[in-house]
Amino acid sequence: MPRDIHPSAVVDPEARLGESVRIGPFCVVGPEVTLGEDVELVSHVSVVGRTSVGDGTVVYPFAALGHPPQDLSYAGEPTELRIGAANRIREHVTMHPGTARGRGVTEVGDHNLFMAATHVAHDCVIGSHVIMANNASLGGHVTVADHAFLGALCGVHQYVRVGTTAMIGGVTGVEGDVIPYGLVLGDRAVLAGLNLVGLRRRGVGPADLRVLRNAYRQLFVDDRGAFADRLLEVAEVYGDQPRVMEIVAFIQERGVREIVQPSAHPRR
Repeated sequence: MPRDIHPSAVVDPEARLGESVRIGPFCVVGPEVTLGEDVELVSHVSVVGRTSVGDGTVVYPFAALGHPPQDLSYAGEPTELRIGAANRIREHVTMHPGTARGRGVTEVGDHNLFMAATHVAHDCVIGSHVIMANNASLGGHVTVADHAFLGALCGVHQYVRVGTTAMIGGVTGVEGDVIPYGLVLGDRAVLAGLNLVGLRRRGVGPADLRVLRNAYRQLFVDDRGAFADRLLEVAEVYGDQPRVMEIVAFIQERGVREIVQPSAHPRR
């Protein structure tokens, strides 16, 4: 499909545009922007700064990409926002570039869905196949791994890590790291079990689910002895189980005090 730019759009001549880009009515595209092939800005979209948008991404009305980060230390440094391919960025989404004090770049992977009014702050790193439901918000420097699901109206504190295939419930405030495959809920997040729905959707079979659940119980439900000792035991018993070892490595990277802890009455 040939390039199609609506006459009401304001596109800087210095912007780098793919040959099949579609830019709808009343969009604004800045001089340092790069739009890949088959990118579509539906209408009323603002893309500015050092922002790149990968092939096949569709951006819906009133999204604002690449505007200065909400960080008082930012002084106009040439930081970046990099958005991958085949993303769906819905209405009123905001994504900000990095900061000089941080990574200098905010990165978004491929095949993600950002529902209406979601926010990705400066210096975040988002993987691929992530879903952020309506009004979910990330503070600065947050890392979200592949296949994570963030429920509507959740808020994730700066510097938090969200592991692969983790699920954050709606209206949940997350102040600590969420383990891979974990499910966290509550107005202040507690670890409520494993994201069994997400695991099944990814094709994890019953035998592997049993292994994960047994390891989870040994770590978080059985409170005999120190957690550090239980972590070592799980690593020894399940050393040949990659998903379990992914949880172990995630916890070891920053320590158990940084992760969201279970409730007094775990669900799973």
